[in-house]
Amino acid sequence: QVQLVESGGGLMQAGGSLRLSCVASGRTFSSYHMGWFGQGSGKEREFVAAINWNGGSTYYADSVKGRFTISRDNAKNTVYLQMNSLKPEDTAVYYCAAASNLRSWPSRNPSSYDYWGQGTQVTVSS
Repeated sequence: QVQLVESGGGLMQAGGSLRLSCVASGRTFSSYHMGWFGQGSGKEREFVAAINWNGGSTYYADSVKGRFTISRDNAKNTVYLQMNSLKPEDTAVYYCAAASNLRSWPSRNPSSYDYWGQGTQVTVSS
C-alpha cells in the first residue's frame, strides 16, 4: 500500500510555469513506476507523463512534449512535474499515480496504476 499526496497546483497565466510535487508514503517508493494524469472539467482522465522506477526512462503525451518534465527523487519519495509554457488547455486536476507492476512499463493506461493521489488543481488563464 502507498499513499500519494500532490501539491503545487494553482492559478497561472498562459506562458507561465508551475512545478507539481507528489510525496509517497508507505511501501518502498522505488518499487513503483510513477505517472501524472490530468482531468479537465467534464473530461476523462488523460495521461500526461510517466517515469520508471529508477528514473532512467520517461514517457510523455504528445501534447506536453518539450513543455513538461517528469522527474523523481527516490531518496525523498517524491515525483515532480515541471510544467513550462503553460496553455489554457492544460487546465485540469492533476493526479499522480503509482504502478506496482514493473512489467507494465511504459503505460499511458490509467488501469495500469494501482494507487492515486487526491489531485491538485491547475488553472491556466489566457
